[in-house]
Amino acid sequence: MLKFKPTEYKLMNVATGRVFEDRGWMLSDPEGDSPSLVRAVYANRKFTPRSDLRGLYRYAEWMPLQRVLKHSHAPVTYHSKGLGKFLGLDNLYITFSGWCPKVGAQMATCSFKETEAYSVLGRMSRKEKRILVVQSAGNTARAFAQVCSDNEIPIVICIPEDSQHDLWFTRKLHSCVKLVAAPHGCDYYDAITLGEKLCQDGRYIAEGGAKNVARRDGMGTTLLSAVETIGRIPDAYFQAVGSGTGAIAAWENNLRLIEDGRFGSNKMKIFVAQNAPFALIYDSWKAGTRQMAAMTPEEGRHQAEIILAKVLSNRKPPYGIAGGLFDAMSDSKGDAFLVSNDAVMYWILMYRNLEGYDLLPAAATAVGALAAAVREGKVGKQDVVMLNATGGGSLGAMSKGFSFKEPDLVLSPDLPADEIIAKVDALF
Repeated sequence: MLKFKPTEYKLMNVATGRVFEDRGWMLSDPEGDSPSLVRAVYANRKFTPRSDLRGLYRYAEWMPLQRVLKHSHAPVTYHSKGLGKFLGLDNLYITFSGWCPKVGAQMATCSFKETEAYSVLGRMSRKEKRILVVQSAGNTARAFAQVCSDNEIPIVICIPEDSQHDLWFTRKLHSCVKLVAAPHGCDYYDAITLGEKLCQDGRYIAEGGAKNVARRDGMGTTLLSAVETIGRIPDAYFQAVGSGTGAIAAWENNLRLIEDGRFGSNKMKIFVAQNAPFALIYDSWKAGTRQMAAMTPEEGRHQAEIILAKVLSNRKPPYGIAGGLFDAMSDSKGDAFLVSNDAVMYWILMYRNLEGYDLLPAAATAVGALAAAVREGKVGKQDVVMLNATGGGSLGAMSKGFSFKEPDLVLSPDLPADEIIAKVDALF
């Protein structure tokens, strides 16, 4: 671990504006009387990249950190020539989190989930004795597993067994990483249930998902990378979403940059994409209400099986909560798009031809949304557009060899909590 002075910040209840001290891993306002995200309020109100820190921690002033870890890398932003020309956009900037050394991208797990892993684990005190629990549909699991392995931080990762193919690694994992899977036919929500039951025991600590300010502010570094390169806040922002946490994070950093005053005063339009037929956020937004659209567990599981971008299948997104995705899209005058499997495949292939590296299905979903927005006139030729390409380069990263991590346990989410706890305890 490197020597580091913790970031100075407080927490703010988004619904009430109450500012309070973070007494350690707080995920909500203890005095709040209605559901609300909390937001980090940093002592340094100016965007100040740090030249003395490497990788992602270049943006440490706007991440709630207690420590910095080894082997981090930041997202890379560049002015697109191929895709921009193809779509007729003069000012398209791609912020890529993945593996493509020729553009400077070196995230070996090939996903922007590395940004949240390094930030969340950096928020943990060195003195923390509890074991972190993370639930994932795939990419988050791979990122947290690799970062915890590299830094020897104990973790339990809960995934749907059907996402096991995403658990590939170019380096052998340390034994501190334990993988618990919900059986075949289960989805991300079932993995969440496993983790929630496990965290009923005081030996384990929930990562917290979107409620964790470190997760959001780690993901928000994508916008910081873009603004550092472009020199201003973009006009429009595109990202594929499962939970929408990354889009919320971008909106929050947009607000911080406006307060800074040096990068513009505009709120970029937040455009989000989902992979049809899994359209929970899309349907909710198009209904014009902060209430979530109806989706039964059976419908969710079935639709999650069909889509190519399985990481976009969250049945419990932070949509209507104060400070959540509905607020981000409403405040920014954004919109939602739905992209078919056929379109995802088309853009995977087309993007590789135009930009020279492969995208994961979720990132290709965002490209499909961008193309639709151009067709519909929602972005113009001269608009400054940021495409958050959230993952890719796996063909190159895996070319030198890889291995899969098998689950240490396969457990039904319907098991009693005490049985789940006992079985996971036995792994350590």
